[in-house]
Amino acid sequence: MKFSIEERVRWSDVDRAGIIYFGSYVRFFEIAETEMFREMGFPFSMANDELNMYAVRAQFHVDFEAPAFLDDLIRAHLWVTHIGTTSFRLDFEMDRALSTQGRVGERLITGHCVLVAVDREHYRPAPIPDALRTALQAYHVTNE
Repeated sequence: MKFSIEERVRWSDVDRAGIIYFGSYVRFFEIAETEMFREMGFPFSMANDELNMYAVRAQFHVDFEAPAFLDDLIRAHLWVTHIGTTSFRLDFEMDRALSTQGRVGERLITGHCVLVAVDREHYRPAPIPDALRTALQAYHVTNE
């Protein structure tokens, strides 16, 4: 299944014309990622200690399709497409749920992020802990 959240485009996300700044999409992704980890039982405030690892972003890729506007309600969808030995890939897309300017339902961006599990002492790649691997399976989507 896919994990989804909704979040508003705020003043700090846009330029003077009220169009989203491209880097603001990273904030939406980060909120979705944080909430997905919380839903899996690993809120970031506790996850590093419980798992004895850090999930380090090794790659972040975005394809831009349409702009979001100030006060748009954005839906961010996040899912797992690969779980390896030391890394996993989160794919995402965002669309417009509500807007006074844009087309509702329009896809805004697609992309993916690769995260690598690293040990907290040496900062070297380490096997994904079994508890996290199991939790990630709930959002694992194949043939996407």
